[in-house]
Amino acid sequence: MDFKSSDTLTPGAVTGPREQDVLPATAAAAAKIVIVGGFGVGKTTMVGSVSEIRPLTTEETMTQAGIGVDDNYGSETKTATTVAMDFGRISISEELVLYLFGTPGQERFWFLWNGLFEGALGAVVLIDTRRLQVSFDVIGRLEERGVPFIIAVNDFPNAPRHPVSALRTALDLDERVPIVSCDARQRASSKDTLMTLVRYLHSLALARA
Repeated sequence: MDFKSSDTLTPGAVTGPREQDVLPATAAAAAKIVIVGGFGVGKTTMVGSVSEIRPLTTEETMTQAGIGVDDNYGSETKTATTVAMDFGRISISEELVLYLFGTPGQERFWFLWNGLFEGALGAVVLIDTRRLQVSFDVIGRLEERGVPFIIAVNDFPNAPRHPVSALRTALDLDERVPIVSCDARQRASSKDTLMTLVRYLHSLALARA
């Protein structure tokens, strides 16, 4: 589930930022959000589907070197993978802008996460119910760093459906952590997921106050 985009330049075309790439003049606040998860859970897809600017991706073609190293169960047809980060932007309101950073999923690239987590207000943890176990270390790293997060269950075809209570128990989550379903391919669904995170962060801020 990867997002790919390309633009063809015609001879004599004027280059420069598109209208939708320009930061709204009304923007008064910005927040850094990270989208994390195991290999092949849809992070690049989510950033690409919801970003209002051209998403920046660092995808490379997968090679034989990853065989036996990367767990690609459920993503056997995947041909490219993020090796550094994905980047996008979305305006939640006229005043609030979210900068989205998607992390690489393979454990061998997790050393990059520390830098991506710096300054992050919160995180979306994308999970694939066919491979719940790849989410355990991801959640543990967020908890260690004190980064608030929500869980988003990506809607993969033929993936098993579990009650929220069962998922909460399996992932050993606090009752307050929201768990939502999403389709990372759909802009509206991805935006709803981000709105859930924003509301959760707001509730945490009110509780602290």
